[in-house]
Amino acid sequence: MGMEQDFDAVVVGAGFAGLYMLHRLRGEGYTVRVIEMAAGVGGTWFWNRYPGARCDIESMQYSYQFSDDLQQDWEWTEKYATQPEILRYAEHVAERFDLKRDIQFNTRVTAAVFDETAERWRINLEDGTTLGARFCIMALGCLSTTNLPEFNGLDDYQGDKYHTGEWPHEGVDFTGRQVGVIGTGSSAIQSIPIIAEQAAHLTVFQRTPNYAVPAWNEPLDPDEVRTIKADYAGLRKKAKARPTGVVFPFNEFSALSVPEARRQEIYQEYWQRGGLAFMGAFGDLLVDEAANETAAEFVRGKIREKVDDPATAELLAPQTVFGCKRLCVDTDYFQTYNRDNVSLVDVSEDPIDGFTATGLTVAGKPYEFDAAVFATGFDAMVGSFTRIDIRGRDDVALKDKWLGGPRTLLGLCSAGFPNMFMITGPGSPSVLASMIQAIEQNVDWIIDCMNHMRDNDLDVIEAEVAEEDAWVEHVGEIAAGSLRSTCSSWYLGGSIPGRPRVFMPYIGGFPTYVEKCDYVAAAGYEGFRLA
Repeated sequence: MGMEQDFDAVVVGAGFAGLYMLHRLRGEGYTVRVIEMAAGVGGTWFWNRYPGARCDIESMQYSYQFSDDLQQDWEWTEKYATQPEILRYAEHVAERFDLKRDIQFNTRVTAAVFDETAERWRINLEDGTTLGARFCIMALGCLSTTNLPEFNGLDDYQGDKYHTGEWPHEGVDFTGRQVGVIGTGSSAIQSIPIIAEQAAHLTVFQRTPNYAVPAWNEPLDPDEVRTIKADYAGLRKKAKARPTGVVFPFNEFSALSVPEARRQEIYQEYWQRGGLAFMGAFGDLLVDEAANETAAEFVRGKIREKVDDPATAELLAPQTVFGCKRLCVDTDYFQTYNRDNVSLVDVSEDPIDGFTATGLTVAGKPYEFDAAVFATGFDAMVGSFTRIDIRGRDDVALKDKWLGGPRTLLGLCSAGFPNMFMITGPGSPSVLASMIQAIEQNVDWIIDCMNHMRDNDLDVIEAEVAEEDAWVEHVGEIAAGSLRSTCSSWYLGGSIPGRPRVFMPYIGGFPTYVEKCDYVAAAGYEGFRLA
């Protein structure tokens, strides 16, 4: 057992949440240590280095706003930043604010246990060291635990295996190779066009097709950048008033309130604008099935235009609710299936039987390749919590408490786990908002709460069970009013077999959530027990 060190706070994770949490804690005079399992900062942008990895929020808004000097000095190059550029940004922030001296890299947290007698957390590290802390702050990320389904015979496969969420840092060259990609979610949609350009042949195994809207990515216009930076505060203020925390053109009227010809014109305008902003074409796309179907059919029509083979086009055209799963943003994805060296295999009705030494079989038919790419996503929202043995009062494990779905108050705390905060946890807007803006709001709330406790000689804060139950019920009720609750997406844990069907992020909108958080704080942290 290594020598125990004691801190005011231990933060788990050095992505964008952990970095800002560290910056704020140090600025308020708290002693802090950040534990990070990777070799560097960046969180999901450290690990997701697959070909084509890119943000789907425009880069001028996907950035910190706590430092105006940082906003003014940093120069983004493209409309949608690539993974390498976002990682450089995270590294720049860490260097600029001298954060790395309080981060312990290449270290995994195995357990976090609340000592009820001492009213302190004991954080156990993989190297045998135990850290003590008054506050345990989980900055784990929503998409940071990869999901690899248990395919039969996977250990028998002799070729190279890659997961898009754990990509080799030295990169992979697929030139002249036979490649199989399993999955057609966001990471597959971004990587498949690039892999196809290299591979001798690429076979894509698709269970569920996904909608995608073109990114129309391009270098940033210097004049546009100057305009934004001249009033960055104004842009941020507008963003905070939007349900997603992101500024883009949004029509509040119904898709069914305009004639068909005008409706098609509006969809075309938003299609040409590209990206997630397409969801703003009409105000009722996520609440009215008939309105939603007009958007779905418009996008299916675009897929049929792009894909030469009608049968392949139909396989790639989803028949599900448009935007129910997170909308994908692509660059030449559908056109990739027109290449002679690309094949699409439908595994929706006949799933993958299993792997062999040289590939896999579907309905008994063999497919051979010498490299397998698993674009099978993440154990989203809760996986990063349940992989750590987190124990609160009475030695209750968080993963046991969450067996029926995650239970939090505001996505910030969970009853029975005193002095443990979560940044963008389940029950907060998180992935349904601009993540960095959601992170900053959560961190600032936590800091204000900790300062309140320090100023009033309070030792412990804990969510009350009744208030937590009410919040969980509210999150579910709000989700039930949206079409996003109708499909098997990772928002509901649909990617993990056996996971209960619970809509995990708060869909009521970023401004509504912030208003609730502010009210709770102003009311002396109503819903929390302070002692």
